Amino acid sequence: MVKKTKNIHYYEAVGRRRESVARVRLYIVGKDKTALVSGVKMKAGEMVVNKKPVQVTFPSLREKILYLSPFKITQTEERFVVSALVRGGGKNGQIDALVHGLARAIEKTDKDALRPLLKKAGLLTRDSRTRQRRHVGTGGKARRVKQSPKR
Repeated sequence: MVKKTKNIHYYEAVGRRRESVARVRLYIVGKDKTALVSGVKMKAGEMVVNKKPVQVTFPSLREKILYLSPFKITQTEERFVVSALVRGGGKNGQIDALVHGLARAIEKTDKDALRPLLKKAGLLTRDSRTRQRRHVGTGGKARRVKQSPKR
């Protein structure tokens, strides 16, 4: 499933969590350890999320450990240049959607060798928990119950 656009090869996948959707592209680096992403030359191992460096979008150490986990498990840290667009939801949903998309894209590079590793770590499973719908008679919230009269 290698896609080709203007001599650029990349693997693409979509990750989801709650209201968040992440479209992830893994660009294959050339012999000079760089790849051309949207007209900008980037080094192997670099990540861009929403056209900003990943350290700007997800600055904390916890988030860094999360988004690097698919690469650490498969030992592919310096093999790709990553470009991702993340929309919707909050920070936690977005980082989980990004990790899901990264795992699915890495899986496409070598299905036989990498799928068991990612599956065992639970990174290919989509977290299906979503927002509970608003129920009638609850005063505007899903679980809130209207106050009963005092007398």
